[in-house]
Amino acid sequence: MHLTPDLLGPGDAKSAALDPAQFEWTRIRSVDDPLFPVAYGALWAEFGAANEMETRAVLAGRFALGPAMRYEMVLARKDGAVAAVRDHTAILVDGEVVVHLSHNLVMPEWRRSGLAGWMRAVPLIAAREVAAANGRADARITLVAEMEYDDGGDPKRAVRLAAYGRAGFLAIDPGMLDYHQPDFREPAVIDATGGPAPLRFQLLIRQVGHESETTVSGARVRRFVSALHALYGALFRHGDMAHPLLSPDRLPGDDACVPLLGLATGIS
Repeated sequence: MHLTPDLLGPGDAKSAALDPAQFEWTRIRSVDDPLFPVAYGALWAEFGAANEMETRAVLAGRFALGPAMRYEMVLARKDGAVAAVRDHTAILVDGEVVVHLSHNLVMPEWRRSGLAGWMRAVPLIAAREVAAANGRADARITLVAEMEYDDGGDPKRAVRLAAYGRAGFLAIDPGMLDYHQPDFREPAVIDATGGPAPLRFQLLIRQVGHESETTVSGARVRRFVSALHALYGALFRHGDMAHPLLSPDRLPGDDACVPLLGLATGIS
């Protein structure tokens, strides 16, 4: 993987000073990859207990979705030890590449080193590949992250949101988009607990090359959510995706002008 500073967000100066060549980078595209258990195990240990990590079976199907929807894990190792791991999906929709940033885990010894910035940037490589493979090399690219709201109870969450803000991410105004993530639990667990329970998240976006824009059209907000729902709906049960909190009727209209909020203020 060839990592260059142009991939980084506008405020990732610390990352620009960290040489990514010191790490061994692996792009994982199958559950049969010998390093899949290593990468998945690290993500599951961090996110599984909070029901924020898909099952192995779901990811096996996601790896096979292409060519307009490419899922991968990226593993960074230093001297054989895991330094960081992330996963993401580049989705071509209506001429734009929307990149769903699933999980980004940096091991404690590498936090605040600049590695997190590189992990936020590597999905751009997949986005450009998907655009080129589908004859849309000039396609606009938007990175989209589902993120918990900062309720003041988790200092690490506040640090994480501030880092995304420095990297050029803004929050879609939750007053106009009350977004929920589908239920990631096993179907049997969902059924045994009374049905799906979507989780409330905010959507953060980095409009690559357009980071200074402070509004986004309702049509593009609908495009972002549609891309995420296409990804989830390809492998989740239709009935679970039909939950009222996931209805497109709750989204802004195409002609709406939706504010983008800075991550230091304006987010409840």
